[in-house]
Amino acid sequence: MNAEITFTVEPCPETGGYVARWDDPLGRGGITTQGDSLNELQEMVADAVQGFFEPDEKPHQVRLHFIKDPVLQLA
Repeated sequence: MNAEITFTVEPCPETGGYVARWDDPLGRGGITTQGDSLNELQEMVADAVQGFFEPDEKPHQVRLHFIKDPVLQLA
């Protein structure tokens, strides 16, 4: 069981959203998911982690490492 896994998050120039990736160190592939907003990305990552791991190996925490810091646009 992993206590924590880390997704690498990058902006998606095609959609304006975000893409998150995690490579399984055990060689079972990994997880790639995306969201149109930070909130949607968090939901998609949580859902993907639930589906990838068996209940007894699911991490306790998921860290999102942003390659490029998100910027808030103000009117």
